[in-house]
Amino acid sequence: MLMAFAPACAQALPQRIVSTNLCTDEYLFRLVPAARIAALSELAGAMHPEISNIAGRIGSLRRIRPNAEEVLTLRPDLVLLYQGVNPRLAVQLRAAGVRVFEVPWAHSLAQVRGVTRLLGRVLGVPGRAHALLSAMANNLAAARVVAPHPPIPALIYEPNAYAPSGAIIDALMGAAGLTNSAPDLARSRQGTIPLEAVIAARPALLILNQAKDATPSLADAALEDPALAALKGQTRIVRVNLRGLLCAGPWLGRIALRLARLARATAPR
Repeated sequence: MLMAFAPACAQALPQRIVSTNLCTDEYLFRLVPAARIAALSELAGAMHPEISNIAGRIGSLRRIRPNAEEVLTLRPDLVLLYQGVNPRLAVQLRAAGVRVFEVPWAHSLAQVRGVTRLLGRVLGVPGRAHALLSAMANNLAAARVVAPHPPIPALIYEPNAYAPSGAIIDALMGAAGLTNSAPDLARSRQGTIPLEAVIAARPALLILNQAKDATPSLADAALEDPALAALKGQTRIVRVNLRGLLCAGPWLGRIALRLARLARATAPR
C-alpha cells in the first residue's frame, strides 16, 4: 500500500534534495534536474563493481554516506529514504526539523507505477514521472512484439549463485517470452541455487548476470565454473549485465526488451 504524502504544491518545492539509497538515487536522478539535487548516496557512482545504472552519468554531483552528520551539513529541504531502511536516520533528521519522505517498496509492476507517480507528485514533477512510465509501457509493448511464442524456459544466474524470482522478474520475463526456471529449483538455506541444480535443470537459455569486463571476484565463481560446459549443445549461455534489476523502477522496461531479444535469438527457428 502506498503511503500518504503532502503534495509538493502544498509547500515549497524542494530545491536541496538528498537521496540516501541506491534505489532512491535512481529515481531522483531521473526525475529532477541536477540543480535540485544536493547529494546522492555513495553507491550512485559505484564502479568496482559497477552496481549503479547512473554511475557514469552523475558528473560532479556530491555523494555521501547515509548518516545524519553528512546529511545535515547539506541543509536539505527533503531527504529520500526507503521505508524501513535506516530508521534511526529518519528519526534523527525529523528531530532536526528536516522533511523526510520514506519511499514505499514496489513488489509488482503495478506498484512500480504507483511509486513513480507518487514520487512525481512529492517532487513536483508529475510530467516527468508520466514520461518515465510511458517509456516503460512502450518498452514492455515492444518486448511482447519481439517475444517468441511459446515462451522458452530461462534462468537468470547472478553472482553468489542467486537467481531472481517474484512478481516483478516474472512479469518482465513473461513479457519477453521467457518462463522463469528459478522457482522450480531447490535452494540452499541462504537462498542460493547450487550450480548442480542449474545444470540438472538445463534451461533453454541461461543468462549470467555479469558484465563482460567485470573484475574477477569470489562472487562470480559460480558464473565462471568450468562445469557449465556440461550444458553445451543444450543450453544457450550468454553474459549480460542486468544490474538494473537491483532496483525496481520504470527503467525495468528496457530490461524486458533486452530479454525479449535474447529469447528471440534462442527460440527454435
